Amino acid sequence: MQISKFAGSLKAAANGQPVPADGYVGEYIGDIAKAITDGVPGVLDLPDAEQLEAFRTEGLKLMVAEIQRSMQEFGTHFDVWFSEKSLHDSGAVEKAMDRLREQGHVFEQDGAVFLRTTDFGDDKDRVLVKADGETTYFAADAAYYLSKRDRGAEVSVYMLGADHHGYVNRLKAIVACAGDDMDRNIEVKIGQFVKMLRDGEEVRMSKRAGNIITIDDVIEWIGVDAARYTLTRSPTDSTITLDINVLTSQSNENPVYYVQYAHTRMCGVARKAAQLGVDKGAAQDFKPELLATVWENDILGALGEFPRILATAGELREPHRVARYLEDLAGKYHRLYENCMFLPKGDEEPTDTHRARLWLVEATRTVMANGLTLLGVTAPERM
Repeated sequence: MQISKFAGSLKAAANGQPVPADGYVGEYIGDIAKAITDGVPGVLDLPDAEQLEAFRTEGLKLMVAEIQRSMQEFGTHFDVWFSEKSLHDSGAVEKAMDRLREQGHVFEQDGAVFLRTTDFGDDKDRVLVKADGETTYFAADAAYYLSKRDRGAEVSVYMLGADHHGYVNRLKAIVACAGDDMDRNIEVKIGQFVKMLRDGEEVRMSKRAGNIITIDDVIEWIGVDAARYTLTRSPTDSTITLDINVLTSQSNENPVYYVQYAHTRMCGVARKAAQLGVDKGAAQDFKPELLATVWENDILGALGEFPRILATAGELREPHRVARYLEDLAGKYHRLYENCMFLPKGDEEPTDTHRARLWLVEATRTVMANGLTLLGVTAPERM
């Protein structure tokens, strides 16, 4: 339905006509319409129905290509881009309903075809085919789940918006109706909304009204690192606020700056040691017993937690645990930096304590860089 409204909006814009009721407006609609008329000569001379289909097909191609480009610039890679339309065109929707019927969970009532999802905790049985013969979104959902399983997915992870809580039970019911374990073969995550603040005021968005904010806009305002880190550091089910003023500042209030600055400080220590000709020595000469201050012990304890943090974040699909760990580690390092001498002063000779601390700095830098890399955020050596 939304793609149809999108196509109608493009067609109207290309022909200089008013946007259809409940259609899409905004400068981007005009840009896409012009790209189609430039790329498909004679499209405006086609009969009305063919013209609409051309704007639908070409508009969708352009938008998906734009999304893919944006994701590439954002550092997010998807192995597979899957079209819902392909489920219908390939007959997968009909085949899915046949498979579910064989499982004994499909029935007909009042001319419509239902899946008996109430057997598995749903609040009502779901329509697969309406009385007028039109298949529902839910039928495509069922076909998509079976497609994922056929392609080898042991666990299907769904990411839904904040207004889709009602889909959780029905998606799990599909799994059960297909003969799978709805406690093992599916996970459904509910994401909350992202708010944008600029100069203390919330930036309002509406794609139909045309005042949209794209990920490209966010990257332009605050950069890839700040955007990725800020979106990652909160749990999936928490509302996220992107404060443009904070995220473009070089202050401790900016979490990505706080973490990256700690990494640059560690790199700075290593550079300074090289300039002074101070070598931390061979690994077998490292003397951990010399790291006896509270600040050093705090760092050592934190480094020891890193494998557990990663394992938990992976098992629970909660990458924010890594981001929060890095912030805690950065704080511990900043305190260590302020309270311990890593290098000899003046004519002092390097001691085993200096060398032990240089090993500690290097270990901390390695963990910090690994954590940032896992989040898709750079670990700069200078800022």
